[in-house]
Order: sequence, then structure tokens, then C-alpha cells
Amino acid sequence: MLYLCFMSKRILGFLIISGIIAIFAYTLLQSNTGTEDPQQYQQRIQKEREQKNASFRSGRDSPIPQEARSSFQGLNYYPITPELRLQARLERMPQPEAIRIETSTGTAETYLRWGLAHFQLRNQSLQLLILQAIDDPSYLFIPFADETSARSTYGAGRYLEVEEPKGNSNRIELDFNRAYNPYCAYNEAYTCPLPPRDNLLPVPIEAGEKSYEK
Repeated sequence: MLYLCFMSKRILGFLIISGIIAIFAYTLLQSNTGTEDPQQYQQRIQKEREQKNASFRSGRDSPIPQEARSSFQGLNYYPITPELRLQARLERMPQPEAIRIETSTGTAETYLRWGLAHFQLRNQSLQLLILQAIDDPSYLFIPFADETSARSTYGAGRYLEVEEPKGNSNRIELDFNRAYNPYCAYNEAYTCPLPPRDNLLPVPIEAGEKSYEK
């Protein structure tokens, strides 16, 4: 699983960690081919979580402070819920516009408003703004907060990565089981974008990563 956060003005994350790349490639292959059954899906997500714990425990680029790694017991997650792997309707922006996103350290970063994902959850019609990194057009992500934020999940919100659909498809996958915390949830030395107002959901998303317990 790609696990990305931001330090200064550079995107950091598991793109540089060997093993995570292979798992992400496998993820995309499975989701695009549609051959993955529910059991395979649950096994894959569980494997991603185990791989991420191993990287946080001993990886060179782990955000866990060096002095805390020996006692690191793993991250906390909700149970894997296949129903929260959603197919949303994609509304692409005809002309992506720049947007300034506040960060956890009081600065701001510039991204592009790439599209909107429209979906139904808990009998509500919802939408999330998809952002595109200016220095890496292939990177699309959704910083969001929901009714679990500051309760059972990180107070400053979580991230969800999405893959641009092939061709002219107007469907995009939102897999909330893969929602994760930014690096600043583990270490205040990092600077992380905060969810824009558009991405404050009025429902609980009880999937993905929970608050980090030191």
C-alpha cells in the first residue's frame, strides 16, 4: 500500500519502501481486473497491514521516532469491511484549478482540484474532492475527516489514495479499508495537509486506520 505524507514540500511515503510497491501494484491489478473474491480481498488488505507494521518497526524511512521503535506494537485498525470498498461516480474537473491546503504546522501547500467522487453511504448522498499533486500528476489523493475523527481516528483526518480510471470511465474506487493516517500522526516533525472543508463528511467511516497509540 502506498503510504504517503509530506515533509517540507516533498511527498514522502512508502513509494520508496521496497515491498510496498509490489503490494500496491498487485492491488491495482486485482481491482482493475475484477477477479478478486471477498476472501482474496480480505487477505490482501491484511497482508498490506502486516507489511506496513514491519516497515514502521524497522524501515529506514519509518515515521516512528527512533527511540520508540523497539516498543512499537503495530497500528490499530477497524475490521476489514468489504462493503466500504465503494464504486463512486467520478466528476472530472474540466480545467483543474489550484487550491491552497492548510497543513498541520500552519503552512499551506498548493494542489489541483482534480475531480469529485459522488457516492451513497448510510442513506446519504456524499461527495469528496480529489486532489492532484502539482509535481506528480499521477498522484491523486483525498484528505478527509468524518464523524470518527478525534474519537476513534486521528483528529486531523486521514488520507485515501485513488487510481485514475482507465479510458473514459466515470467510476472510481473508494476503498475506505485502506484509509490511513498522515505521518504527523506519529511524529510532529512532519508537515501534513489537512482535509479541506469540502471533505468533512457528516457520517462515521468505521474502516481503515484508527488513532495511533504510543
